[in-house]
Amino acid sequence: MKLYKAFFIAATMVGSLTSSAQTEPEDIAAVTDAFQDHYYESLTQKGIENYDRAVNALLKCVALQPSNPAVYNELGRNYLSQKDYKKAYESFEKAASLDPKNMWYYVGMYDVCYESMDFNQAIVIVNKLIPFNRDYKEDLASLYMTTKQFDKALELINELNESTGRTERRDAYKNEILKDAKYLGSEKDLLLAEIKKDPKTESNYINLIYLYSESNQEQKALEIAKLLEREIPESEWAQVSLFKFHLNSNDAKSATAAMFKVLEGKKVDAKIKHRMLNEFLIFSKGKSQYDADIDKAIDLLSNDREVDVAKEIGKFYHSKSDFQKAIRFYEKFLADNPSDYEANILILQALADSKDFGQLESKSDDMLAIYPAQPQSYYFSGLAKNQLKKYKAATDVLESGLDFLIDDIQLEVNFYIQLGEAANGLGDAKTKEKWFVKADTLLKKLNK
Repeated sequence: MKLYKAFFIAATMVGSLTSSAQTEPEDIAAVTDAFQDHYYESLTQKGIENYDRAVNALLKCVALQPSNPAVYNELGRNYLSQKDYKKAYESFEKAASLDPKNMWYYVGMYDVCYESMDFNQAIVIVNKLIPFNRDYKEDLASLYMTTKQFDKALELINELNESTGRTERRDAYKNEILKDAKYLGSEKDLLLAEIKKDPKTESNYINLIYLYSESNQEQKALEIAKLLEREIPESEWAQVSLFKFHLNSNDAKSATAAMFKVLEGKKVDAKIKHRMLNEFLIFSKGKSQYDADIDKAIDLLSNDREVDVAKEIGKFYHSKSDFQKAIRFYEKFLADNPSDYEANILILQALADSKDFGQLESKSDDMLAIYPAQPQSYYFSGLAKNQLKKYKAATDVLESGLDFLIDDIQLEVNFYIQLGEAANGLGDAKTKEKWFVKADTLLKKLNK
């Protein structure tokens, strides 16, 4: 900015001298000095945000040099700071009329339009800025979206995608436009033409598969996925699409082959890989012949540090009440992560749900040795011992666990119920009643 202002002063002085060629030297010096004084005064006042005085100084400059575009540009900046949008725009417009080859005067008009939210006029100005700098086409696309001129926006987005490559913002704009079915036809035709012109560009196939799927044209989506596989055999994205079609066709062999190709690859992001595995889990529910495929998939995803795959699959089966599979995957996870507290508790819960009380007692007692201050281990141990009719041992372990209970009302209720069951098993009706009354009191508090 300092360089620009220095240049402006020099240019102004040259302009003054040129326009005053027939004037006496003494008069030239007087005019030039006065102009510089007023101009410097405007900069000083602008610097301390005293825009009224800056404007007054600039108007004196205008009186001395009415055809100097830089003065009008400065006027525009000061008016804009005052939010006097009409005068600001007129000042920048005057500067541009005097020097139409200076981009920054149009930038000033664009700033006014943007701040005053006059987006239709902003489009007019941006079209004038594009010959100076093609990057303004990005602004134009955003303005078309803001003013809901989706036809123009889509055309420009496709042009920019072709010339400069896709961007996340333009993709978001395009997805928004294509929610309206009337634009889908032309977009599909465009993508088909692009595929015909350049059959080795993977993204065109992916976008077309997406559009066909979104408009429930599954057969056409399948045709494009197969075409992608044929043209680009190494494409992992082709397998992402084909995987779903194979599942829908109950073709497990082809589905697993497609899934493994994606899981083994590096192009498809982890979220999509996990989604594929989840879809395969749903497909394979109740079909033990696919257990080996699931194990292989878990191994392929084992490097993902964001998701504990085996544990999450255990939770999936647990939620479906397939407790044996849940336990198997919890154990698979614990083999590599033996100190994971959540997984240890989950396996205890699964053993309780499956009524395998012998295993539950053994594992919960093992956990007591590892986590002597965690009340859940005491609870599951007490539950198992009650079911195995070891009422005295159940009472001892449950009473010990009460000492570690902190702010967990539901678990406290469960402790009291098991203590009541143990007392009942020991034939102690009075103690049984005491514990059940405690449990009932807490339940009422919990349900308020």
